[in-house]
This record gives sequence, C-alpha cells and structure tokens, in this order.
Amino acid sequence: MGKVEDKKKQKSDTLFFSAFNLFTSKGFNETTIADIVKEAGVAKGTFYLYFKDKYDLREKLIAYKASILFQNALDAYLKSELALEEKVRDIEGKMIFFVDNVINQLKNNRPLMRLISKDLSWGVYKHAFSYQANGEEFDFYNVYKQMLDKARVKCEKPDILLFSIIDLTGSTCYSSIMFNEPLPIDEYKPYLYKNIRAIISANCIYE
Repeated sequence: MGKVEDKKKQKSDTLFFSAFNLFTSKGFNETTIADIVKEAGVAKGTFYLYFKDKYDLREKLIAYKASILFQNALDAYLKSELALEEKVRDIEGKMIFFVDNVINQLKNNRPLMRLISKDLSWGVYKHAFSYQANGEEFDFYNVYKQMLDKARVKCEKPDILLFSIIDLTGSTCYSSIMFNEPLPIDEYKPYLYKNIRAIISANCIYE
C-alpha cells in the first residue's frame, strides 16, 4: 500500500472509529455528521470523500465490523483446521464452529451487537464477506464454498443456505445476548445449533 492509499485508509478508519463510538454511545439518530467529523478531527469535506451520508457510513461501518468478525472466525478455523477435520467431518459441525466463534465475539462486544442489531440486510452481509479488513484481502464466501466442496456436499443454492443460517443466528442471538431472552446465549446455543443442522440437512446432499 502506497503513502497516499495509506493516508486514505487512516482517515477512513478514523471516521469509522469515531462513528462507532458515537453510534453506540449517543445513538445513530442523535449523531450528526458534524459530531462525527469533530470526533475524528477532520474537515466536513473529508467525510464526503468517503461517504454519501451517515446512512452510507453506517452500512459501510457494519460491513467493516462484520468482515472483522468473519475474518476472526476464519483465522480460528484455519488454525484448528487439521484438528477440526479429525473431530468434525460433516459440514454441519464446521458451520457451527464458525457460528459459535462469531457469537462468542458478539457476546464479548455488546456495543457491536447493538450496532449490527438483528436487521442486517443480505446485501450488507455479502459486502462484508469480501470486505478488505485490516488491510488484508479475504473472501469468506469463497471459503464457505470450498468447505462445501471439501465435505463433498451438493447444495443447489449455497447463497440461500448461508443467508438462512445468518438470518436465523442474527435475529435470535440479538435478543439472547442483549436481553437474555428467551434464554441466555450459552443456554440457547444448543437449540440454535439443532436448527442450523436441520436447515443444512434440508438443503444439502452428501455425494
């Protein structure tokens, strides 16, 4: 990365950091662009070099934060892949490994859970799968497809399968993490994972 690109990334990261602090402490509706640039220490014109408005910033911020969640889960998977291959040979177990890692990250970061909430659009998630997080390229969706191939699983619509798992996890875990409803998250996990296995089983065929 050249000096110009490095400076651009530093400014966008500063805006992300400032927006995250304000959105999670003051609230999205109560936060103005003036608040964000003041917190970031940049000119208002700089904001519009990166974002159309604060709604565009929120969507990109969520994609950025979600990409880090997915990348952390991917790193954990790759570090334990050999051991995991011996213990977990089915695609259900591998997907649950990813889901469990993401849930644990969110459980330990309630402000991020509050920002992401339970109403993320599929478009934001797809953007997060290939977002350049921490200056590194990664493609979670490609890894997911490789997992299906390696497990010799045939799935007619893998994107719909992934959406179903993410939507179920996001919508139910928000209440469980934030409000312990219907159960605290660690007590709720077995029910969630049973449903994830059922979704995968209904949409996949082992070759």
